[in-house]
Amino acid sequence: MALRTLIPILLFVFAAISGFSEEVVSTNPDPLNSATDVAASSADDASIFNRKNARTIQLEIPAPRGQITDREGKPFAQNRVAYQLAVQYEQFPKEDRDAIVAWGRDRVEMAKQLWPAVSEPSDEQLYQHYRHRRWLPYYISSHLSADEKAQIEPKLTRGLVLQPVYQRYYPEKSVASHIIGYTGLVGKMETGPINPLEPLWIEGEGRAGFEKIYDNELKGKPAALQMIFDENGNQLLNSQKGRPRSGGTVVSTLNLRWQKRAEEVLDSHSRRGAIVVIDVATGEVLVMASKPSFDLNKWIPGISQKDYDVLRESDDKPLYARAFQGRYPPASSFKPIVALAALNEGTITPSTTVYCPAYISYGNHKLWNWSRSPYGDLSVKNAIKWSNNPWFAQVGNRVGSGEFLGLARRLGYGTTSGLPLIGEESGLIPTAEYVQKTLGRPITEGDAANWSIGQGAVLATPLQVAQGMAGIANGGALPKLHLMMQVQDTFGRVIRTAQPERRNWLGIEQEALDTVRDGMREVVAGGTGRSAGLSWTEVCGKTGTGQWGPESKSQGVAWFAGFLPYDQPRLAFACLYEGRPGQKVSGSGNACPMVPAFFNSFKDEIQEMVAPAPKAVMIVDELEVQEDTEGVLRAIPVSPLELEEAFPDGIPEEIEAPAAVPVEIEEDVAPRAIPVNEDELRDSTGGFEPGP
Repeated sequence: MALRTLIPILLFVFAAISGFSEEVVSTNPDPLNSATDVAASSADDASIFNRKNARTIQLEIPAPRGQITDREGKPFAQNRVAYQLAVQYEQFPKEDRDAIVAWGRDRVEMAKQLWPAVSEPSDEQLYQHYRHRRWLPYYISSHLSADEKAQIEPKLTRGLVLQPVYQRYYPEKSVASHIIGYTGLVGKMETGPINPLEPLWIEGEGRAGFEKIYDNELKGKPAALQMIFDENGNQLLNSQKGRPRSGGTVVSTLNLRWQKRAEEVLDSHSRRGAIVVIDVATGEVLVMASKPSFDLNKWIPGISQKDYDVLRESDDKPLYARAFQGRYPPASSFKPIVALAALNEGTITPSTTVYCPAYISYGNHKLWNWSRSPYGDLSVKNAIKWSNNPWFAQVGNRVGSGEFLGLARRLGYGTTSGLPLIGEESGLIPTAEYVQKTLGRPITEGDAANWSIGQGAVLATPLQVAQGMAGIANGGALPKLHLMMQVQDTFGRVIRTAQPERRNWLGIEQEALDTVRDGMREVVAGGTGRSAGLSWTEVCGKTGTGQWGPESKSQGVAWFAGFLPYDQPRLAFACLYEGRPGQKVSGSGNACPMVPAFFNSFKDEIQEMVAPAPKAVMIVDELEVQEDTEGVLRAIPVSPLELEEAFPDGIPEEIEAPAAVPVEIEEDVAPRAIPVNEDELRDSTGGFEPGP
């Protein structure tokens, strides 16, 4: 809600704080208020400050936090007005502790009849509030909505008020919850004497996600309120200095529509998983979805212990951001990196074939092909297409683990992305030191073979896998990722922005890239990833199926990761399906179907995104043309209506369009139509549009 909308609604908070009118005092049957009215006082009367019960109070009016939005300005986090039920003490002529506590306790009991979820203050708390803070409301409820306020307000009795406060609100609830984060209240309301410029209500601060990372940018500038009360509790002055100024706006790179669709796809295709989509050209993260997630509004103003325990103890771990905190074996989605390293180092060529039996033995371990049958001689393209484990185990050892793991690091594996994320995992790319430390031995051929198929000690997050695909799609460099597009101040001025940058040079030869991309295209065209195909563009990708988690659970993970379109890559992505214990999963069966389910929803939008930029219109200077053509005038086309309007009495002969001059074309240079058979045309073009 905009600040200009919130401020008028909140103005009556100051009137409520200001105390009670003479009419209320004079009709009060309470024996504590039996004193007679006193003469009217003025804030200019210096004598009032020498009296025991007179007060000058300076308070801070908290400012609303700024918004967090998607790239199109749609809000993930904003503010709304909430209400708190409070006891508002009157000024009593005698400070009788028992009577004061009884009066406050009566109001608490009345409040319970209106709203059961009322806190139960102690007698001492009620008395101390009257002694030190009776000019301010004593809050006894959590935040109430506008509907709840409408239900309670007509039933309020004297001494009970509803105080408006700012409340953080997440209109999309659980969408992108792990990224947006939530706020929490800063401490508790003061209980002793009123301090100068203490806040009217408890303010919020960022506790997780963007809310915490950009807390300073989101904080607004408060205003000040000065009030003066005479010894009878009558308000003599209520002066506000300035207006609260809302915080800045943090614009994320996420596309809300895409993010919501990704979470819907995860809901319908998995119980637990993740989808990440990256713009290859800019490095902007458009989608980063984790399933399950949680409703951010549960944290506002504070989550109950019961609700928190449900989230924390759930087997599905909804607080765990799988997209950037989940460390999984990348499985066969890692194989294109091995192929790139081998081609780039000259270990193999695009035409090199390697004999692939049903399995390769390393000590007592057999590394099987997924089909458990021999494939014979395979080139690199076919090895990628059919995801052949023996081929990659042999080639991985030929090129050496140092080479393909080094390329993996340049593609962003083994380190955090640098995005503004809390708790992001770095994954794991093993080193000789790591193996020696953890296993007490040097790297073996079995290690290299296992790593070459994305298993063993190689671990990655879905974000890292998608980032690696963005590097392969880009070709020359790994783009630096961005999750924040810009930060705007209160006035809408951009004070921080993200620009496309290079993170790492990849140092890959173009022929190696072309060969691997061809193989990844074949994966979708006729290999293990056929169910990830799209009818309107060519997808390049790689399936993956791996073992994850403790062996006792026998838990699998399925991947499909890649980019599109083949010829002009623009979007890189990773889809993860986390299997349940004992469930048999596969990349082709569980992860691939997520691709059309997501991307088909944005066909027109993506086609427009990847279309080449329109050619610039050439502007011709007519005078220059006339000079260049020795005075020959070029016709400037105009509509007949324009001519008729310019010459109502008839178009002069000198500017009438001349008759067409027939031009003879010699037979031997005249263009001729080349007759073709429709089947030939269809074979050569892959289809054609019929004529009119």
